[in-house]
Amino acid sequence: MEKLFGTDGIRTIAGQFPLDYSSVCTLGKALISLLKEERLEPRVIIGRDTRESGTWLEQALFQGINENHGEAVSAGVVPTSAISFLTKKYLFSAGIVISASHNPYQDNGIKIFSSQGTKISEVWEEKLEKAIQTSKEIVKGEKIRIAPDSSFVKDYMAFLKSHFSQVNLKKKIKIVLDCSNGSSSFLAPKIFQDLGFEVTAINNRPDGKNINTNCGSLFPQNLAKKVVESNADIGIAYDGDADRAIWTDERGNILNGDHTLFVLSHFMKERKRLKSNHVVATTMSNLGLEKALEKLDLKLFRTQVGDKYVLEQMVKLKANLGGEQSGHTIFLDDCPTGDGILTTIKMLEAMVTQNVPLSRLVENFEEYPQVLVNIRVEEKIDFNRFPEIIKTREEIKNRLGNTGRLNLRYSGTEPLARVMIEGTDKEQVQQYAQQMVDVISKHLGAR
Repeated sequence: MEKLFGTDGIRTIAGQFPLDYSSVCTLGKALISLLKEERLEPRVIIGRDTRESGTWLEQALFQGINENHGEAVSAGVVPTSAISFLTKKYLFSAGIVISASHNPYQDNGIKIFSSQGTKISEVWEEKLEKAIQTSKEIVKGEKIRIAPDSSFVKDYMAFLKSHFSQVNLKKKIKIVLDCSNGSSSFLAPKIFQDLGFEVTAINNRPDGKNINTNCGSLFPQNLAKKVVESNADIGIAYDGDADRAIWTDERGNILNGDHTLFVLSHFMKERKRLKSNHVVATTMSNLGLEKALEKLDLKLFRTQVGDKYVLEQMVKLKANLGGEQSGHTIFLDDCPTGDGILTTIKMLEAMVTQNVPLSRLVENFEEYPQVLVNIRVEEKIDFNRFPEIIKTREEIKNRLGNTGRLNLRYSGTEPLARVMIEGTDKEQVQQYAQQMVDVISKHLGAR
Protein backbone atom coordinates (compact mmCIF):
# COMPACT_ATOMS: atom_id res chain seq x y z
CA MET A 1 0.00 0.00 0.00
CA GLU A 2 1.38 3.42 -1.02
CA LYS A 3 2.65 5.58 1.84
CA LEU A 4 0.79 8.89 1.97
CA PHE A 5 2.47 10.45 5.00
CA GLY A 6 5.96 11.80 4.34
CA THR A 7 8.38 13.28 6.88
CA ASP A 8 5.97 16.16 7.43
CA GLY A 9 2.48 14.72 6.89
CA ILE A 10 0.50 14.38 3.67
CA ARG A 11 1.51 16.87 0.98
CA THR A 12 0.59 17.24 -2.69
CA ILE A 13 -1.30 19.51 -5.10
CA ALA A 14 -4.57 20.58 -3.48
CA GLY A 15 -7.53 18.85 -5.13
CA GLN A 16 -5.53 15.78 -6.20
CA PHE A 17 -5.56 12.48 -4.31
CA PRO A 18 -5.06 12.25 -1.35
CA LEU A 19 -5.96 15.94 -0.92
CA ASP A 20 -9.24 15.79 -2.84
CA TYR A 21 -12.42 16.63 -0.92
CA SER A 22 -13.58 13.02 -0.48
CA SER A 23 -10.21 11.77 0.77
CA VAL A 24 -9.83 14.61 3.26
CA CYS A 25 -13.37 14.05 4.54
CA THR A 26 -12.53 10.35 4.94
CA LEU A 27 -9.39 11.32 6.84
CA GLY A 28 -11.47 13.36 9.28
CA LYS A 29 -13.80 10.42 9.86
CA ALA A 30 -10.93 7.96 10.21
CA LEU A 31 -9.14 10.14 12.77
CA ILE A 32 -12.24 10.25 14.96
CA SER A 33 -12.62 6.47 14.68
CA LEU A 34 -8.98 6.08 15.68
CA LEU A 35 -9.38 8.36 18.69
CA LYS A 36 -12.41 6.39 19.85
CA GLU A 37 -10.52 3.13 19.30
CA GLU A 38 -7.75 4.49 21.55
CA ARG A 39 -10.37 5.51 24.16
CA LEU A 40 -9.62 9.18 23.66
CA GLU A 41 -12.23 11.92 23.60
CA PRO A 42 -13.00 12.72 19.92
CA ARG A 43 -12.03 16.41 20.18
CA VAL A 44 -9.78 18.00 17.55
CA ILE A 45 -8.38 21.49 16.98
CA ILE A 46 -7.57 22.65 13.43
CA GLY A 47 -5.37 25.47 12.13
CA ARG A 48 -4.26 26.43 8.63
CA ASP A 49 -1.96 28.70 6.68
CA THR A 50 -3.03 31.33 4.14
CA ARG A 51 -3.38 29.22 0.96
CA GLU A 52 -6.69 29.61 -0.84
CA SER A 53 -7.26 25.83 -0.73
CA GLY A 54 -7.06 25.85 3.07
CA THR A 55 -10.67 26.95 3.48
CA TRP A 56 -12.26 24.04 1.59
CA LEU A 57 -9.81 21.52 3.03
CA GLU A 58 -10.86 22.68 6.50
CA GLN A 59 -14.51 22.28 5.43
CA ALA A 60 -13.81 18.70 4.33
CA LEU A 61 -12.17 17.85 7.65
CA PHE A 62 -15.01 19.40 9.64
CA GLN A 63 -17.55 17.46 7.58
CA GLY A 64 -15.82 14.13 8.16
CA ILE A 65 -15.32 14.79 11.87
CA ASN A 66 -18.94 15.88 12.34
CA GLU A 67 -20.34 12.89 10.42
CA ASN A 68 -18.48 10.56 12.78
CA HIS A 69 -19.82 12.41 15.82
CA GLY A 70 -16.56 14.09 16.72
CA GLU A 71 -15.97 17.69 17.75
CA ALA A 72 -13.76 20.08 15.78
CA VAL A 73 -12.83 23.66 16.60
CA SER A 74 -10.89 26.10 14.43
CA ALA A 75 -7.99 28.29 15.53
CA GLY A 76 -8.01 29.98 12.10
CA VAL A 77 -4.77 31.05 10.41
CA VAL A 78 -1.95 30.18 12.82
CA PRO A 79 1.62 28.83 12.69
CA THR A 80 2.05 25.06 12.84
CA SER A 81 3.59 25.24 16.31
CA ALA A 82 0.50 27.05 17.63
CA ILE A 83 -1.54 23.89 17.04
CA SER A 84 1.11 21.79 18.80
CA PHE A 85 0.96 24.15 21.79
CA LEU A 86 -2.84 24.51 21.88
CA THR A 87 -3.52 20.78 21.44
CA LYS A 88 -1.56 20.00 24.58
CA LYS A 89 -2.70 23.00 26.63
CA TYR A 90 -6.43 22.49 26.01
CA LEU A 91 -6.33 18.69 26.23
CA PHE A 92 -7.46 18.05 22.65
CA SER A 93 -6.92 14.46 21.59
CA ALA A 94 -5.40 15.58 18.29
CA GLY A 95 -4.44 18.72 16.41
CA ILE A 96 -4.49 19.18 12.63
CA VAL A 97 -2.51 21.69 10.58
CA ILE A 98 -3.48 22.40 6.97
CA SER A 99 -0.28 23.66 5.36
CA ALA A 100 2.37 22.80 2.79
CA SER A 101 5.00 24.83 4.65
CA HIS A 102 7.53 26.25 2.14
CA ASN A 103 5.88 24.76 -0.99
CA PRO A 104 4.13 26.92 -3.64
CA TYR A 105 0.49 27.88 -3.10
CA GLN A 106 -0.91 25.17 -5.43
CA ASP A 107 0.27 22.55 -2.94
CA ASN A 108 -1.20 21.92 0.45
CA GLY A 109 -0.78 19.39 3.20
CA ILE A 110 -2.15 17.92 6.39
CA LYS A 111 -0.08 17.11 9.45
CA ILE A 112 -1.52 15.70 12.63
CA PHE A 113 -0.34 16.13 16.21
CA SER A 114 -0.98 13.82 19.14
CA SER A 115 -2.45 15.01 22.44
CA GLN A 116 1.13 15.75 23.57
CA GLY A 117 1.74 18.15 20.69
CA THR A 118 4.09 15.76 18.85
CA LYS A 119 3.64 14.22 15.39
CA ILE A 120 1.47 11.10 15.46
CA SER A 121 3.14 7.67 15.33
CA GLU A 122 3.76 5.72 12.13
CA VAL A 123 1.22 3.15 13.39
CA TRP A 124 -1.46 5.85 13.42
CA GLU A 125 -0.32 7.10 10.02
CA GLU A 126 -0.67 3.60 8.55
CA LYS A 127 -4.22 3.23 9.90
CA LEU A 128 -5.25 6.58 8.44
CA GLU A 129 -3.59 5.77 5.11
CA LYS A 130 -5.48 2.49 4.90
CA ALA A 131 -8.80 4.25 5.57
CA ILE A 132 -8.15 6.76 2.79
CA GLN A 133 -6.93 4.22 0.25
CA THR A 134 -9.74 1.71 0.79
CA SER A 135 -12.58 4.25 0.83
CA LYS A 136 -14.79 4.23 -2.27
CA GLU A 137 -17.09 6.99 -0.99
CA ILE A 138 -17.61 10.07 -3.16
CA VAL A 139 -18.46 12.84 -0.74
CA LYS A 140 -20.73 15.71 -1.62
CA GLY A 141 -19.36 18.84 0.04
CA GLU A 142 -21.53 20.56 2.61
CA LYS A 143 -21.42 24.22 3.54
CA ILE A 144 -20.33 24.30 7.16
CA ARG A 145 -20.02 27.58 9.04
CA ILE A 146 -16.59 27.63 10.64
CA ALA A 147 -15.95 30.44 13.10
CA PRO A 148 -12.36 30.51 14.38
CA ASP A 149 -12.04 31.10 18.13
CA SER A 150 -9.77 34.14 18.54
CA SER A 151 -8.98 33.25 22.17
CA PHE A 152 -6.66 30.51 20.94
CA VAL A 153 -4.50 33.01 19.05
CA LYS A 154 -4.38 35.31 22.09
CA ASP A 155 -3.23 32.44 24.30
CA TYR A 156 -0.53 31.44 21.85
CA MET A 157 0.72 35.03 21.59
CA ALA A 158 0.82 35.33 25.38
CA PHE A 159 2.82 32.08 25.57
CA LEU A 160 5.40 33.46 23.12
CA LYS A 161 5.70 36.87 24.76
CA SER A 162 6.21 35.29 28.19
CA HIS A 163 9.61 34.04 27.00
CA PHE A 164 10.86 37.62 26.71
CA SER A 165 9.27 38.97 29.89
CA GLN A 166 12.50 38.90 31.92
CA VAL A 167 14.62 40.63 29.26
CA ASN A 168 15.45 44.30 29.76
CA LEU A 169 15.29 46.07 26.39
CA LYS A 170 17.51 49.07 27.14
CA LYS A 171 17.68 50.49 23.62
CA LYS A 172 15.57 50.42 20.48
CA ILE A 173 16.29 47.37 18.32
CA LYS A 174 15.22 47.56 14.67
CA ILE A 175 14.04 44.33 13.10
CA VAL A 176 12.74 43.45 9.64
CA LEU A 177 10.27 40.56 9.43
CA ASP A 178 9.69 38.67 6.18
CA CYS A 179 6.42 36.86 6.86
CA SER A 180 6.39 34.95 3.54
CA ASN A 181 2.73 35.99 3.11
CA GLY A 182 1.99 33.05 5.39
CA SER A 183 0.88 32.16 8.89
CA SER A 184 3.10 34.69 10.67
CA SER A 185 1.70 37.65 8.70
CA PHE A 186 -0.84 38.72 11.31
CA LEU A 187 0.92 37.55 14.47
CA ALA A 188 4.64 38.23 14.26
CA PRO A 189 4.57 42.03 13.67
CA LYS A 190 2.14 42.51 16.57
CA ILE A 191 4.13 40.30 18.96
CA PHE A 192 7.42 42.11 18.39
CA GLN A 193 5.83 45.56 18.50
CA ASP A 194 4.26 44.62 21.84
CA LEU A 195 7.70 43.51 23.09
CA GLY A 196 9.12 46.95 22.31
CA PHE A 197 10.96 46.38 19.03
CA GLU A 198 10.89 48.75 16.07
CA VAL A 199 9.33 46.53 13.42
CA THR A 200 9.29 46.68 9.64
CA ALA A 201 7.19 43.88 8.15
CA ILE A 202 7.43 42.78 4.53
CA ASN A 203 5.49 40.11 2.63
CA ASN A 204 2.74 40.21 5.24
CA ARG A 205 -0.27 40.68 2.94
CA PRO A 206 -1.41 37.19 1.96
CA ASP A 207 -3.95 36.84 -0.85
CA GLY A 208 -4.20 33.04 -0.96
CA LYS A 209 -1.76 32.72 -3.86
CA ASN A 210 1.37 34.68 -2.87
CA ILE A 211 2.56 32.48 0.02
CA ASN A 212 6.31 31.75 -0.36
CA THR A 213 6.43 33.55 -3.74
CA ASN A 214 9.95 34.98 -3.99
CA CYS A 215 9.91 35.69 -0.27
CA GLY A 216 10.41 34.13 3.14
CA SER A 217 13.05 31.66 4.24
CA LEU A 218 13.63 30.26 0.73
CA PHE A 219 14.31 33.70 -0.78
CA PRO A 220 16.12 35.80 1.86
CA GLN A 221 18.01 38.02 -0.60
CA ASN A 222 15.34 40.74 -0.63
CA LEU A 223 15.23 40.69 3.16
CA ALA A 224 19.00 41.17 3.31
CA LYS A 225 18.72 44.20 1.02
CA LYS A 226 15.92 45.68 3.17
CA VAL A 227 17.93 45.22 6.38
CA VAL A 228 20.90 47.12 4.98
CA GLU A 229 18.72 49.87 3.44
CA SER A 230 16.81 50.46 6.68
CA ASN A 231 19.90 50.20 8.91
CA ALA A 232 18.18 47.43 10.90
CA ASP A 233 19.83 45.24 13.53
CA ILE A 234 18.50 41.91 12.25
CA GLY A 235 16.30 40.45 9.53
CA ILE A 236 14.07 37.43 10.15
CA ALA A 237 12.55 35.25 7.42
CA TYR A 238 9.81 32.71 8.11
CA ASP A 239 8.37 30.04 5.85
CA GLY A 240 4.69 29.63 5.01
CA ASP A 241 3.66 27.98 8.28
CA ALA A 242 6.25 29.85 10.40
CA ASP A 243 7.82 26.77 11.96
CA ARG A 244 11.26 27.78 10.71
CA ALA A 245 13.28 31.00 10.84
CA ILE A 246 16.50 32.11 9.20
CA TRP A 247 18.33 35.43 9.53
CA THR A 248 20.31 38.22 8.02
CA ASP A 249 22.71 40.11 10.27
CA GLU A 250 23.01 43.90 10.30
CA ARG A 251 25.43 43.71 7.36
CA GLY A 252 23.03 41.72 5.19
CA ASN A 253 24.80 38.36 5.57
CA ILE A 254 22.35 35.46 5.29
CA LEU A 255 22.47 33.01 8.22
CA ASN A 256 20.69 29.67 8.61
CA GLY A 257 19.61 27.18 11.25
CA ASP A 258 23.19 26.06 11.89
CA HIS A 259 23.99 29.61 13.01
CA THR A 260 20.94 29.48 15.28
CA LEU A 261 22.20 26.31 16.97
CA PHE A 262 25.69 27.78 17.37
CA VAL A 263 24.52 31.08 18.89
CA LEU A 264 21.96 29.53 21.22
CA SER A 265 24.06 26.56 22.35
CA HIS A 266 26.78 29.03 23.38
CA PHE A 267 24.28 31.35 25.08
CA MET A 268 22.38 28.55 26.84
CA LYS A 269 25.57 26.83 28.01
CA GLU A 270 26.92 30.02 29.57
CA ARG A 271 23.65 30.42 31.47
CA LYS A 272 23.51 26.74 32.47
CA ARG A 273 20.31 26.18 30.48
CA LEU A 274 21.62 23.24 28.43
CA LYS A 275 20.55 19.94 29.97
CA SER A 276 23.00 17.85 27.94
CA ASN A 277 26.35 18.27 26.24
CA HIS A 278 24.65 17.08 23.04
CA VAL A 279 23.07 19.37 20.44
CA VAL A 280 20.96 17.48 17.90
CA ALA A 281 20.98 18.35 14.18
CA THR A 282 20.64 16.45 10.89
CA THR A 283 22.93 15.11 8.20
CA MET A 284 22.49 18.43 6.37
CA SER A 285 24.14 20.55 9.08
CA ASN A 286 27.51 21.98 8.12
CA LEU A 287 30.74 20.37 9.29
CA GLY A 288 31.70 23.82 10.55
CA LEU A 289 28.95 23.60 13.18
CA GLU A 290 30.37 20.34 14.45
CA LYS A 291 33.86 21.87 14.74
CA ALA A 292 32.56 25.06 16.41
CA LEU A 293 30.59 23.08 19.00
CA GLU A 294 33.65 20.96 19.78
CA LYS A 295 35.42 24.17 20.87
CA LEU A 296 32.55 24.71 23.32
CA ASP A 297 32.98 21.13 24.64
CA LEU A 298 29.65 20.19 23.06
CA LYS A 299 28.90 17.27 20.77
CA LEU A 300 26.80 17.43 17.60
CA PHE A 301 24.56 14.39 17.14
CA ARG A 302 23.20 13.98 13.59
CA THR A 303 19.90 12.36 12.58
CA GLN A 304 18.24 11.83 9.22
CA VAL A 305 16.44 14.88 7.83
CA GLY A 306 13.10 15.70 9.45
CA ASP A 307 12.25 17.55 12.65
CA LYS A 308 10.46 14.47 14.03
CA TYR A 309 13.77 12.57 13.91
CA VAL A 310 15.52 15.46 15.64
CA LEU A 311 12.90 15.34 18.39
CA GLU A 312 13.25 11.56 18.82
CA GLN A 313 16.99 11.87 19.39
CA MET A 314 16.61 14.86 21.68
CA VAL A 315 14.37 12.78 23.92
CA LYS A 316 16.80 9.83 23.85
CA LEU A 317 19.81 12.02 24.64
CA LYS A 318 17.90 14.22 27.14
CA ALA A 319 18.95 17.20 25.05
CA ASN A 320 16.85 20.37 25.10
CA LEU A 321 18.26 22.07 21.99
CA GLY A 322 18.14 20.72 18.45
CA GLY A 323 17.21 21.70 14.94
CA GLU A 324 17.80 21.71 11.21
CA GLN A 325 19.91 23.85 8.91
CA SER A 326 16.69 24.83 7.12
CA GLY A 327 15.61 26.80 10.20
CA HIS A 328 13.53 24.43 12.35
CA THR A 329 14.75 24.79 15.94
CA ILE A 330 13.31 22.84 18.86
CA PHE A 331 13.48 24.04 22.45
CA LEU A 332 12.24 20.95 24.23
CA ASP A 333 11.66 22.76 27.53
CA ASP A 334 9.11 24.99 25.80
CA CYS A 335 7.58 23.21 22.81
CA PRO A 336 8.09 19.83 21.07
CA THR A 337 8.06 21.28 17.57
CA GLY A 338 9.89 23.98 15.63
CA ASP A 339 8.54 27.51 16.14
CA GLY A 340 10.00 30.33 14.07
CA ILE A 341 8.62 33.11 16.27
CA LEU A 342 9.82 31.47 19.49
CA THR A 343 13.25 30.95 17.89
CA THR A 344 13.33 34.65 17.01
CA ILE A 345 12.58 35.58 20.61
CA LYS A 346 15.45 33.37 21.80
CA MET A 347 17.88 34.88 19.27
CA LEU A 348 16.84 38.42 20.19
CA GLU A 349 17.32 37.57 23.87
CA ALA A 350 20.89 36.46 23.10
CA MET A 351 21.58 39.69 21.20
CA VAL A 352 20.00 42.01 23.75
CA THR A 353 21.41 40.30 26.86
CA GLN A 354 24.97 40.28 25.50
CA ASN A 355 24.54 43.71 23.89
CA VAL A 356 26.37 42.71 20.72
CA PRO A 357 25.29 42.65 17.05
CA LEU A 358 24.36 39.36 15.41
CA SER A 359 27.51 39.44 13.25
CA ARG A 360 29.61 39.24 16.42
CA LEU A 361 27.61 36.31 17.80
CA VAL A 362 28.42 34.16 14.76
CA GLU A 363 32.02 35.24 14.11
CA ASN A 364 33.52 32.07 15.65
CA PHE A 365 31.47 29.80 13.40
CA GLU A 366 33.33 29.10 10.17
CA GLU A 367 31.18 27.37 7.56
CA TYR A 368 32.75 24.83 5.24
CA PRO A 369 31.93 25.39 1.54
CA GLN A 370 28.70 23.49 0.94
CA VAL A 371 26.65 22.86 -2.19
CA LEU A 372 23.05 21.68 -2.10
CA VAL A 373 21.40 20.74 -5.42
CA ASN A 374 17.86 19.48 -6.06
CA ILE A 375 17.17 17.19 -9.03
CA ARG A 376 13.56 16.62 -10.09
CA VAL A 377 12.96 12.89 -10.55
CA GLU A 378 10.34 10.74 -12.25
CA GLU A 379 10.22 8.27 -9.38
CA LYS A 380 11.95 7.82 -6.02
CA ILE A 381 13.76 4.55 -6.74
CA ASP A 382 16.35 3.21 -4.29
CA PHE A 383 19.73 4.67 -5.33
CA ASN A 384 21.35 1.28 -4.61
CA ARG A 385 19.65 -0.12 -7.71
CA PHE A 386 21.94 1.99 -9.90
CA PRO A 387 25.60 0.84 -9.78
CA GLU A 388 26.83 4.00 -11.53
CA ILE A 389 25.22 6.25 -8.91
CA ILE A 390 26.71 4.22 -6.06
CA LYS A 391 30.14 4.07 -7.69
CA THR A 392 30.20 7.85 -8.21
CA ARG A 393 29.05 8.48 -4.65
CA GLU A 394 31.74 6.24 -3.14
CA GLU A 395 34.50 7.72 -5.32
CA ILE A 396 33.59 11.24 -4.20
CA LYS A 397 33.40 10.19 -0.55
CA ASN A 398 36.88 8.67 -0.80
CA ARG A 399 38.28 11.83 -2.34
CA LEU A 400 36.73 14.00 0.37
CA GLY A 401 38.09 11.78 3.15
CA ASN A 402 37.79 13.29 6.64
CA THR A 403 37.67 16.88 5.38
CA GLY A 404 34.22 16.76 3.80
CA ARG A 405 30.88 15.01 3.54
CA LEU A 406 28.43 13.84 0.88
CA ASN A 407 24.77 13.27 1.60
CA LEU A 408 22.39 11.86 -1.01
CA ARG A 409 18.68 11.49 -0.23
CA TYR A 410 15.17 12.01 -1.53
CA SER A 411 12.95 14.84 -0.33
CA GLY A 412 10.25 13.63 2.01
CA THR A 413 7.71 16.08 0.58
CA GLU A 414 8.54 16.63 -3.12
CA PRO A 415 9.68 14.53 -6.15
CA LEU A 416 13.29 15.62 -5.69
CA ALA A 417 16.65 13.97 -5.15
CA ARG A 418 18.86 16.15 -2.95
CA VAL A 419 22.65 16.19 -3.22
CA MET A 420 24.66 17.87 -0.46
CA ILE A 421 28.45 18.02 -0.64
CA GLU A 422 30.83 20.01 1.57
CA GLY A 423 34.59 20.25 1.88
CA THR A 424 37.46 22.67 2.27
CA ASP A 425 37.78 23.63 -1.43
CA LYS A 426 34.75 25.39 -2.92
CA GLU A 427 35.59 24.73 -6.57
CA GLN A 428 36.23 21.07 -5.87
CA VAL A 429 32.94 20.76 -3.99
CA GLN A 430 31.05 22.32 -6.91
CA GLN A 431 32.76 19.95 -9.34
CA TYR A 432 31.85 16.89 -7.25
CA ALA A 433 28.24 18.11 -6.95
CA GLN A 434 27.93 18.45 -10.73
CA GLN A 435 29.33 14.94 -11.16
CA MET A 436 26.69 13.56 -8.80
CA VAL A 437 23.89 15.57 -10.45
CA ASP A 438 24.83 14.35 -13.91
CA VAL A 439 24.73 10.68 -13.00
CA ILE A 440 21.45 10.98 -11.03
CA SER A 441 19.81 12.93 -13.88
CA LYS A 442 20.94 10.26 -16.35
CA HIS A 443 19.16 7.46 -14.49
CA LEU A 444 16.33 9.16 -12.56
CA GLY A 445 15.79 12.67 -13.94
CA ALA A 446 12.32 13.82 -14.94
CA ARG A 447 11.77 13.44 -18.68
